[in-house]
Amino acid sequence: MSKKMILSKRLQAVKPSPTLAITAKAMELKAAGHDIVSLSAGEPDYDTPDHIKTAAKIAIDEGKTKYTPVEGIKQLKDAICAKFERENGISYKPNEIIVGAGAKQVLFNALLATISAGDEVIVLAPYWVSYVDMVELAEGKSVIVHCKEENGFKPRASEIEKAITPATKWLIINSPNNPTGATYNWEELVEIAEVLRKHPNVYVMTDDIYEHIIFDDHKFCTLAQVDPSLKSRILTINGMSKSYAMTGWRVGYGAGPKEIIDAMSIIQSQSTSNACSISQYAALAALNGPQDCIAEGRDLFERRRNMVLDLVNNIDGLSCKKPSGAFYLLINCSSFIGSSGRVGDGVGSKVEDKMVGKEENMVERRAVAARAILSSDDFCSYLLEKALVAAVPGEAFGAPGYIRISCATSEALLKEACDRMKKTCFDLRQ
Repeated sequence: MSKKMILSKRLQAVKPSPTLAITAKAMELKAAGHDIVSLSAGEPDYDTPDHIKTAAKIAIDEGKTKYTPVEGIKQLKDAICAKFERENGISYKPNEIIVGAGAKQVLFNALLATISAGDEVIVLAPYWVSYVDMVELAEGKSVIVHCKEENGFKPRASEIEKAITPATKWLIINSPNNPTGATYNWEELVEIAEVLRKHPNVYVMTDDIYEHIIFDDHKFCTLAQVDPSLKSRILTINGMSKSYAMTGWRVGYGAGPKEIIDAMSIIQSQSTSNACSISQYAALAALNGPQDCIAEGRDLFERRRNMVLDLVNNIDGLSCKKPSGAFYLLINCSSFIGSSGRVGDGVGSKVEDKMVGKEENMVERRAVAARAILSSDDFCSYLLEKALVAAVPGEAFGAPGYIRISCATSEALLKEACDRMKKTCFDLRQ
């Protein structure tokens, strides 16, 4: 008889991605016949543009299906350099570029290549769900700076400076932000740069994956563009997933100091090796080809944001600040925390009906009939059960008392979801 595998200690501090878990749960319930509207996924709902797909087919037909250099094909790295020069006014050489299997891998490689036990990483909350767990896997320590809603979910430069210690290795900036949609303007980045110039031990990761999904009169800018004197301490990360609807193609890239790029390449060489060769040629076509799809996607998400923002802010007990980028709404549901939701006759009980006898199930229903909603996690469970709407609890983003919904689905489904949420919140108020 074999002995049970003992898992590593580093895994004990890491949680599975809650957004992927909720998406999977919603798909499971939908497959079981429930009319679920899932607002949890963080990917455009429209297809990859045709010219990008065509380039991938040509690459296959031309036999471009072999290993590539670990850090990416030269043509793609050249195109990435041209993109930074053209759109951001930043000059990089090809040996300062790495291509990975998504921006997520680029972030992970950077942390794994540079963090030692005890090193600190400043993470600004609300944050993307994976930052903290990646730091944990690298055996570092996340230092959380909580950004208040009244400050637009952005930190004061003084709050960042207060969090810096001799052990600080990185500061992570995500703009536009997932989950809040908060976007840093030029003046705000100048203030942060002034702090960083006083602390030469601190490097910066700028996660710019939502660069092109930005609304109203806001202009995107990134730290290496705002203060070129800090460029040697900045790793700028971006990718194809959001702007070009290429989430499944898995192509991300990073630009930064050659010594860090080289270290990341070593990590990548011993894990995935190169990103998919076909996806790299598709990414090359995306960067060098027509850019109309970017503006079309941005306009679509702006219309949806406007509609959903109005609908959500008309739901008694919910409120949401206007996001300036990305395609999410971070909704304040704190007024429902501490209330009692009558549950047991929604999706959860229907699933239970299949597993237990009618008499036993009635006992179970009475036992949970007045379950307290003690967190946004509970509130999301209540929405899923009663409204058949899947949202992500704010705890996953370091934002208890909030839920995140995605506008990356049709206007009809978004309106239906908001109607269901309004009715469910009204019932909960009673």
